[in-house]
Amino acid sequence: MSEVNQYMTEVGKRARAASRAISRAETAEKNAALHAIADAIEAQQASLLEANAKDMQAGRDGGLDAALLDRLELNDERVAGIAEGLRQIAALPDPVGEISDMSYRPSGIQIGKMRVSLGVVGIIYESRPNVTADAAGLALKSGNAAILRGGSEALHSNQAIAHCVHAGLEKAGLPADVVQVIETVDRAAVGQLITMPEYVDVIIPRGGKGLIERISQDARVPVIKHLHGICHVYLDDEADLEKATQIAFNAKTHRYGVCNAMETLLVAEGIAEQVLPELAGMYKEKEVELRGCLTTCKVVDGVIPATEEDWDTEYLAPILSIRVVKDVDEAMDHITRHGSGHTESIVTENYSKARRFLREVDSSSVMVNASTRFADGFEYGLGAEIGISTDKFHVRGPVGLEGLTSQKYVVLGDGQIRQ
Repeated sequence: MSEVNQYMTEVGKRARAASRAISRAETAEKNAALHAIADAIEAQQASLLEANAKDMQAGRDGGLDAALLDRLELNDERVAGIAEGLRQIAALPDPVGEISDMSYRPSGIQIGKMRVSLGVVGIIYESRPNVTADAAGLALKSGNAAILRGGSEALHSNQAIAHCVHAGLEKAGLPADVVQVIETVDRAAVGQLITMPEYVDVIIPRGGKGLIERISQDARVPVIKHLHGICHVYLDDEADLEKATQIAFNAKTHRYGVCNAMETLLVAEGIAEQVLPELAGMYKEKEVELRGCLTTCKVVDGVIPATEEDWDTEYLAPILSIRVVKDVDEAMDHITRHGSGHTESIVTENYSKARRFLREVDSSSVMVNASTRFADGFEYGLGAEIGISTDKFHVRGPVGLEGLTSQKYVVLGDGQIRQ
């Protein structure tokens, strides 16, 4: 057995043992740990920013692009957000042990469902060090042990956050092995993690399409995934134009390097000449490169003609594809052909069109008159998210506490036997 395989096997064994301890922990114990971790992160803010500065410098030296550097960076506001996210998780109801759907059967037995933890969750992610804290918090509150494998570009940041997590767990009297952050940057560790069903119950990858495709193909453990986020906003010909411009602007420019940023803007032909020139000027101020269909190029000067590939590209950068469509049907057809099942939004004052869009668009989040940037666990009231699933089974959309649990049937009887 190689050194990496031996290391990962030991990590798996410790995680499995810790999962039994955390699954029976009381809600008060888990909440105490979450508050202690948040306190430690705030107390160690200077150390966290110092560790992150090392990663940022290494990233710049290594040629990381602007989108990845944005994901990697920590600052005062983001550190405060990490601590606040943990406290919000602590404030949420504990899903573990919740019993629902109780009913009596003719035999006299009572049937219901109890929510239970998954066991050991392996999380593989790139760039964003805040995922280390979010993942730890969600796994802890949902009664799971977690094995976290961050990207090499965030090694110092992740280890600094892990130190705070372990301090909080120990202060609350819970095993430090409830959350383990992989210390090696050897890629063989990932290969081992995703092929240990005896120790790991589910894998959640967060990162580029290549990483997720590789994990989905090679894993021997169930995977909760989304490959990419090609999000659309459709401006209907019955939209409020002020709402339309503000939503389309925010969905693209609020942050570029995130999966819920709009990548393609669809505009009804009836309002294209009214709305596109104004929007193009707003995008120009933000230095957003526009790539458009033939109609868009005629309406707005300086737009680069879009290729077929553009409609299928998640830019994660200040680049936007624009297509003018006939109506809501053509918009939905485009989304069906080119969407990734992540998030789509319609801007319209027509109730019937809005209802159709909600019903017919098959994505994990579908919105009316709102920016796609709201497709986020924090904004949905989940406290934080472990990722956004575009799968259709078990969990879909932002994966919060409930998404990290399953259900089992419970049966209450009073001596009944089957006749």
